Order: sequence, then C-alpha cells, then structure tokens
Amino acid sequence: MREILTAAALLGAALTVSATAAQTPARTTPPPAPAPALRGTLAGPFELRSQRFPGTVRRYWVYVPSGYDPRRPPNLLLFQDGQRATNPAGSLRVPAVLDTLILQHAIPPTLGIFVTPGHRAAHYPDTLGMANPDHRVEEYDALSDDYGWMTLNELLPAVAARWRFADDPKRRAIGGTSSGAIASWTIAWRHPEAFGNVISFIGSYTSIGLTLGPDGAPRTLGGDLYPGLIRKSPIRPLRIVLQDGAADLDNEHGNWFLANQQMAKSLAWANAQADAEHRPGPRYDVRTAWTRGGHSDADGGAILPDMLRWIWRDQPAAADAPPSTVPPPTAPPPTAPRRSSAGS
Repeated sequence: MREILTAAALLGAALTVSATAAQTPARTTPPPAPAPALRGTLAGPFELRSQRFPGTVRRYWVYVPSGYDPRRPPNLLLFQDGQRATNPAGSLRVPAVLDTLILQHAIPPTLGIFVTPGHRAAHYPDTLGMANPDHRVEEYDALSDDYGWMTLNELLPAVAARWRFADDPKRRAIGGTSSGAIASWTIAWRHPEAFGNVISFIGSYTSIGLTLGPDGAPRTLGGDLYPGLIRKSPIRPLRIVLQDGAADLDNEHGNWFLANQQMAKSLAWANAQADAEHRPGPRYDVRTAWTRGGHSDADGGAILPDMLRWIWRDQPAAADAPPSTVPPPTAPPPTAPRRSSAGS
C-alpha cells in the first residue's frame, strides 16, 4: 500500500452560498488553485469485488486524518466517483478540503472513503484515468438497493477491518456529483440509519435508470420518480445539500436543473405538510445552492468546504469525544480487498 504523507497547507477561501440561494443564482468562483500537500494520509488504491455485482471490480481510497486515534473514531465521508474526488488537479479535491477544514478545526476529524463505480474486468484498468467505468449506470442510477447493499455489507466492512469510524448516522455523510449524487441519495433514502447527511452536486434525478419493455411499459425506474416518492413517503431524518447550475443538461433523460428544483420543492412540501398536520418526528434539513454553471464538478467543488461546515455545524470540531470502549481492529482479515498494482 502506498501512503502519501506530507505537510499541510491551507486551501483558498471557500465560496459561501446562502440558504436562500434558491431565489437568486449564485456566482461561481474561478477554477481552484492546485491542491495543497496533505497532512493526513491517502491510502490506496485498493480493489473491491462485489457479490451483488459479479464480474465487476472497483477501486477505493481512504483518507485518514492526521492524529487519527481508533479510540476516538472520526466522522465519515463517503464520496462516489473516487477517481475524480481524489484527483489533486480536479475541481473537488476532497482529501485536500478535509485536510484543511480539519486543520482549521472547522469540522470534526473525518475519515474519507472515495470509491469508483464498478468496471467489468478482472482488475481495474489503469488506463481509465478520470473516465467513467462501464458499470456506472447500473450501480449509480438504479433505484434498487443493490448498490446500498454493496456499500454497507462489503465496502464499509473492508475499510473497517483497518480503520475505525463513527457509527452515528449524524456523523456520517455520503455524497457525489451527477449520477454519484443520486447514488448517494438512494443509499441515504433507503438507509437513514447508516447515513444522516447527503451532499448532492448536479444530481441526476432524471430518467437515466428508466428502461422500457417491448410493450413500452417501464421495466426499471429512474430517479425522476424521487420527487413523488418524497411527497408520499415518511420523512427520513436527513440533512441534505442540493446544488445545481442553471446551464445543466437538458436531454432525453430530463432537465437536470428542473429535476433538482423538484427535489427541493418536494422536500419542502413534505416538511410543510408534516407541520400542518402536527405530525411528530423528523424534518428534512435542506440547503440549496443554485449556481450558473453546467454539468461540471466546478461549482460543487467551489462550495464543498462551506457545505461540509454546514452539515456538521452542530458538532464539536475538536477531537474531544469520549474514547470508544470497542477494541480497534488490529489487522485486515484474510478477505481484505486486493490492492491494485497501480500507484495512487
């Protein structure tokens, strides 16, 4: 396993988007400067195969914050499309964002997991680079629980074999961009006991996952169903960031900007209806960021630091949680994932 361990430096200032940004498109910042060196450790890539998706392989990386102490399990951030999320020359640069915010005591110590979609191969190809693996739609855009099952029963246990992280869903966030955003939403929607926070940038709440039979009847459903599901289902205890740009895609799958606004409207309606009926229980905690950009990670990357602060705004940033009484893992089990021969 290759580990990257270097001195930390501060990121540039983050773009702040108000909670009322739904009414006025926000200006975006210029492309970010190159990511600073990490103070924490980025381990990987590792390979993971799934019983739920036979014949596929995916890569993942683990960001371990500086000062990691297994007796005080850190928060968890799980991010999709890990090859782009960890790219130091990209727009997201999530490990660098975590590194800086933790150093500033702006968020609690946080362990990051960055996973790619699956690819149909014996080993993950080095030649893919930042491109999408060929099993992305089947995993990310499906409304089934298959990807959630893999995440909860295969990916997280593989990481937990070596590193500890929080069990409390309020201390766990899951996020991504485009189809990675809807994949994150689907997991949290189905498993709020596992993830209480969602970061959705340019989310594909459209009909990508919709397939039709010979008679034209739907065989599988797409993410455009979610606004209706939200209105007709019990409220989940979720805190959600929704970002999209006015110049996002408009194609045969749908209109991304309108789809994200429909999500926001449905979440707000569900809260208002529950209040009107004086129903006890949770309410959705939503922050929207309507920007001017297109289908790109750039706007989401610009506001990511502020969104992470907002998600964990009511948690102490210092590592002062009481020590855990559960012994930490000492070594990966025999079934630990095979590491790719490629470097990180």
